[in-house]
Amino acid sequence: MCEIKVGTSGYDYLEWIGPFYPKDLEHDGFLPFYARNFSTVELNYSYYRMPTATQLSRLAEKAGPGLVFSVKAHESLTHSVDPAAWKAAAGEFRAAVRPLEAAKRLGAVLLQFPYSFHYEPNNRRYLDSLVKELSELPLVIEFRNQAWYNNRVIDSFRSRSVALASMDMPALKGLPPLMDLVTSPLAYVRFHGRNGETWWGSDAASRYDYLYSPEELAAWVERVKGMTSKADRVLIYFNNHQRGQAVENARTFKGLLDAAGLLQ
Repeated sequence: MCEIKVGTSGYDYLEWIGPFYPKDLEHDGFLPFYARNFSTVELNYSYYRMPTATQLSRLAEKAGPGLVFSVKAHESLTHSVDPAAWKAAAGEFRAAVRPLEAAKRLGAVLLQFPYSFHYEPNNRRYLDSLVKELSELPLVIEFRNQAWYNNRVIDSFRSRSVALASMDMPALKGLPPLMDLVTSPLAYVRFHGRNGETWWGSDAASRYDYLYSPEELAAWVERVKGMTSKADRVLIYFNNHQRGQAVENARTFKGLLDAAGLLQ
């Protein structure tokens, strides 16, 4: 039976005190508390600061034995790529996640490329090289530009067992379509919210400030069910973290999946 895990993108938010974390909970207790409520978390700090093996080992120890970590790749690999330095950065990142991989606690490595990463020869060559460099890791790639969603890319991902992220986001021109393709034994879903009015603005916080309705989430249950027939594991993360909305939606979605008999 396919394993499904639901969690949030990040966990270390002070604004979750009250909506999720008890008001008397010390900051050091956030992750253990989170791990008692969810089976997986997507780490985002690793995009802003290159993680280290020591940091990730400590997080795994603090969380307890059950929590599975997905780790977002550092920006030097996706957003601010230096042709002369990216291979060294890839090696540094690969070394950082090794303890999680050795402990079988690494769910995925997320390579999230921006809208400005266009489908053009230089970018395709770079992506090919990067995937080869990180080939031993469970890779997930998220494109924000719809041009990447073509048969050539999809077939290439299938041949390499690289996961193509499925995303729930605004239906705007240029953004990826709503797809639930499975290109590897791992399927990966990210809920970004549907704020079309603020998506292209400079304020990233308002972009993801969205609370899904139960009806919107219910429409995803059959999509996930379809993924389970093709994947061994489905990882699902809510990125609408403002005011604990991600937690509320993740809990609701877990309940919907459970009611459909999809959770173990």
